Amino acid sequence: MSECTHDCSTCGESCGERTEPQSLLKAHNPAARVGKVYGVVSGKGGVGKSMVTSQLAVLTRRAGYKVGVLDADVTGPSIPRAFGIHQRAMADERGMLPVLSGGGIELMSVNLLLDDETDPVLWRGPVIGGVVTQFWTDVIWDVDYLFVDMPPGTGDVALSVFQSLPLDGIVVVASPQELVGMVVEKAVKMAEMMGVPILGLVENMSYLLCPDCGREIPLFGQGKTQAAAQAHGLPLLARMPIDPQLAQLADQGRIEDFQGQWLAPVLEAIL
Repeated sequence: MSECTHDCSTCGESCGERTEPQSLLKAHNPAARVGKVYGVVSGKGGVGKSMVTSQLAVLTRRAGYKVGVLDADVTGPSIPRAFGIHQRAMADERGMLPVLSGGGIELMSVNLLLDDETDPVLWRGPVIGGVVTQFWTDVIWDVDYLFVDMPPGTGDVALSVFQSLPLDGIVVVASPQELVGMVVEKAVKMAEMMGVPILGLVENMSYLLCPDCGREIPLFGQGKTQAAAQAHGLPLLARMPIDPQLAQLADQGRIEDFQGQWLAPVLEAIL
């Protein structure tokens, strides 16, 4: 055995003096006030995770709470665009200041730091993970609820969020396709390994509502999310339709104008 350096994090020996792993949770900015923190996750991209995050933030704000959105999807940030925010974030001697949306929702995203919001983020995983952690440790949040729009999958950045932020729970977003069971299982297992509570599942793009008769048309077939939720003992909290008007509002930066109540059960679970 080599001489002990008392740094168990870099040692492969199994000695009697070995200590338990230390928590990797980071403290938020001393000037910040943050209540509950919830992550919105998916096992794959393209399922509408940012849309769910945006709507949850808007619904929570309408309920009278101070709300923030931390956009952890660094390589594919879409939160500022959905809220119609294009200016740069500022900072003072205490730290970074989140940008306020028209409805008073605090936002922080890498797009608010770039000279041109269309510039690609050509960074490697550890650098991206460090930026997301800084959005927690350096930003002066003043919120009752902070929603974290997670990157898709279970890679470096997702791991950084799970390890660094004190998540009170997550919402898993899925689509109706057959492979949803496998995708959900990956996200659920990661949350379980990290010891983070799972509030439940949201199935996006569940159906198209016929404008003439009001019938639900399952464009992608009958959703498999319910079966996946039952397999893991989780509730299916909401089913969101394909709504062209909703997509248009997001494209126009007017997500705060949407009127749907599809995610009301998710808000109830959070509150």
